[in-house]
Amino acid sequence: MLTLLWLIAVALIIAGIYVILARRDLIFGIVLIVLGFLVGPGGVSIFNP
Repeated sequence: MLTLLWLIAVALIIAGIYVILARRDLIFGIVLIVLGFLVGPGGVSIFNP
């Protein structure tokens, strides 16, 4: 489960960077990056109490 959450977090952060750079949509890119940090198993995680 830890590996799955880490992979999802990495995918969200990479998608956020892609949205910012390629599509020029700053707000949506930042939202994806923040979601990546919240889902990630390290630091803050929304799935752990």
